[in-house]
Formats: sequence, C-alpha cells, structure tokens
Amino acid sequence: MPWNHVAACFFGGVFLANFFPHAIAGASGVRFYTPFARPPFRGLSSPLVNMLYALFNLAVAYALLVFVGEFEPRSTPDVSLAAIGFALW
Repeated sequence: MPWNHVAACFFGGVFLANFFPHAIAGASGVRFYTPFARPPFRGLSSPLVNMLYALFNLAVAYALLVFVGEFEPRSTPDVSLAAIGFALW
C-alpha cells in the first residue's frame, strides 16, 4: 500500500472525527471553539461558523478518503487506518 494512500485514509478519519463536534454544536445552536474565533482556537464561534467549519471538515474527509486514498469500505486496511485516525482525534 503506497504511503499516500495510508496518509489519506488516516487523515480522512481525522477530518471525519472533527466534523461531528462542530456539526452538533452548530445544529444545536451552541457556540463552540474553531480556528476562526477571537482569539484563535480559544474563543467561541457562532453556530453558523461551526456548521460551515463542519462542512469544510466533511468535504476534506471525503476528498481524502474517496479521491486521494481511493477508500474501499470492504478493505480491512482502509477501514482500520481511517478508524485509527478517527479514534486518535
């Protein structure tokens, strides 16, 4: 398995894991931390910013898993790498 496939599956899992807290906070109307807050990474962002950041994370995860990593859901190594990235995040 090429190294770029391994990295894409791993980081696809990381970005997928980062999608969920921001999407939940945005959908429930709660302010939550994002890199776009003031001060960065310490302040709270609005629910709209959290939803946009969640969608960005989902798009990056999709691009990494499907286009770069050519993720195959029935492949144990692909799923394992994505799950490790998801769990570590």
